[in-house]
Amino acid sequence: MTNITIAWMALPFFLGFVIYLLPKLDRFLALGIALVSANYALAIFSTQSLLNIQLLDNFGVTLTIDQLSAFFIITNAIVTTAVIIYTWSSEKTAFFYMQVVILHGSVNSAFICADFISLYVALEVISIAAFLLITYPRTDRSIWVGLRYLFVSNTTMLFYLVGAVLVYKANNSFSFTGLSGSPPEAIALIFLGLLVKGGIFVSGFWLPLTHSESQSQVSAMLSGVVVKSGVFPLVRCALLLEEIDPIVRIFGVATALLGVGYAIVEKDTKRTLAFSTISQLGFIMAAPEVGGFYALTHGLVKSALFLISGILPSRNFKELRDQPLNNSIWIALAIASFSISGFPLLSGFGAKILTSKNLLPWQVVAMNVATVGTTIIFAKFIFLPHKKSEEKGKATSGFWWAMVILLGGLIVANAVYYQAYTLSNILKPLVTISIGWLAYLFIFRKLILKLPRAVEKFDHLIGVMSLMLIIVFWMVQI
Repeated sequence: MTNITIAWMALPFFLGFVIYLLPKLDRFLALGIALVSANYALAIFSTQSLLNIQLLDNFGVTLTIDQLSAFFIITNAIVTTAVIIYTWSSEKTAFFYMQVVILHGSVNSAFICADFISLYVALEVISIAAFLLITYPRTDRSIWVGLRYLFVSNTTMLFYLVGAVLVYKANNSFSFTGLSGSPPEAIALIFLGLLVKGGIFVSGFWLPLTHSESQSQVSAMLSGVVVKSGVFPLVRCALLLEEIDPIVRIFGVATALLGVGYAIVEKDTKRTLAFSTISQLGFIMAAPEVGGFYALTHGLVKSALFLISGILPSRNFKELRDQPLNNSIWIALAIASFSISGFPLLSGFGAKILTSKNLLPWQVVAMNVATVGTTIIFAKFIFLPHKKSEEKGKATSGFWWAMVILLGGLIVANAVYYQAYTLSNILKPLVTISIGWLAYLFIFRKLILKLPRAVEKFDHLIGVMSLMLIIVFWMVQI
């Protein structure tokens, strides 16, 4: 299994360059890589074993593959497959598919890293590949958004690298477990890097503009898997070290509430989805023990919703209420929205139930509020008008096949936690959804509130890093 794992890690980077040399095979090679990753994840699930691979012993570079990794890897595989099929009949060049494959491979690498130096390399490659995908249209807007993302990413990774060096100095190892014997400033610097990369709490204000201004398929990958490359190490560290677990949970709760608050009042569809991503990342961190399953569900839902948003007649909710959607488009939109709201028969139901059962007592009230807020957010999509229409619109066959993969995945993944189907478990989300819908229809649908966007400016994003560093340092000290 060790040799297979190393070959699986190297394959995307090798074929990424082959794609550029053999452009006529770009789609097929990219799709093949995603399917290989899916099979690798299924193999991990079937063996249910823990695999530790030690590389460069003197530096403590290690890889860990387990069930948690498998959930994140299968998410990456399914989302990448859907994105490739979605763009199959488009005019995308071999360069686009090459970057998708390299991004896919580097994200997979991040999901099996168990030390800070190999994780650093993976995160930096992710930043470069994501930057090239964001700027792919080569418009002034896309280039600025891409550079903004790259500057924020590179700045925070400098802090992260200093923290990794301090960990090595304290333990002669870059291993995640080295945090327990490291000085507080090392933990604070590393956490700052991961919080920004993952879009957690106020460090996530780079997400709305970056995700919403990117092309739909790029937004799907950014929200579905890329941000999780920063969340995964936090979840892994929380599971390994008792002293890290409370910090991760606190940021999880704070992030869930912050994202919900902004998404509820947002009037733009893609910005709403981007703020919702911030909130849902909080759910993953709030219960690290089951974060993998929640990450899978969120990745499928959010990728589907971003792809759907790309074919809607408008991004403004007010305009969408005056332009009925095609019934088929609305059904796809509703299925994804139902899942993330926790409706039974979709994997979002099991993920929310499993998460709620693994919350600590002090988290319960806040996370219930965040759950109700989530139903309010997606009521904005569910209650959009729709009608039967013969017009094909912008939906292509590739779009529908992508929906089959992503939405079908939500139905299949529902079996992961079939034990959730008890009467009490079914009634709770139904009541929560009802409360959220009523709140939307009678309060928030008519609410006109515009939150300031100054916090999303580049200089503020850099400034917030100092604030987050102080907060994390204080939390580690106490």
